[in-house]
Amino acid sequence: MSDIDAKRAARASALAARTAMDPSARTSAARALRDVLLAVPEMEMAGTVAAYASVGDEPDTRGLLFALWKRGAYVLLPLLLPDGDLDWASYEGPDSLRPGPRGTLEPSEPPRGPGAVASADVVLAPALAVDRTGTRLGRGGGSYDRALARVGPAILTVALLYDGELVDSLPAEPHDRPVRAAVTPSAGLVRFA
Repeated sequence: MSDIDAKRAARASALAARTAMDPSARTSAARALRDVLLAVPEMEMAGTVAAYASVGDEPDTRGLLFALWKRGAYVLLPLLLPDGDLDWASYEGPDSLRPGPRGTLEPSEPPRGPGAVASADVVLAPALAVDRTGTRLGRGGGSYDRALARVGPAILTVALLYDGELVDSLPAEPHDRPVRAAVTPSAGLVRFA
């Protein structure tokens, strides 16, 4: 099986597991992820956090975004560009979000450019699964691989996962960009070498 086929199969399996999750388990997971992340030293000291507004079955980031914003962090959220790359704009509270392409929620503030992610002190990335080397399985568009390529080597990049989505290994392609940590409700923050 090619890496592309293996990724497709892993994606389908992860999406099916998320769909089958109990809504109350999702709510508990979102609270646990928020609490763990807010206590991470890099997050406590971060002036700028690049994050994302969760959609569908993704771990819910609404509470986390609001808490970061209320704490005074400058929160950048992505705007999906027609070519699949990500631009970034500031989050100014829950009322600043509007519907975007492919069912996303985006900030209504002026775009800052695709390179704005490089100014973040911490970058949060969506993922369907992450392996023990930091290989991240996304939805297949490559948007976050492009964004993560712009982030410096000392910046904490974290994927938000449900329990069971931190796995031993995942197929990877040359363009895939790893994350430096993952967070799950049960394991907390797991850093990769």
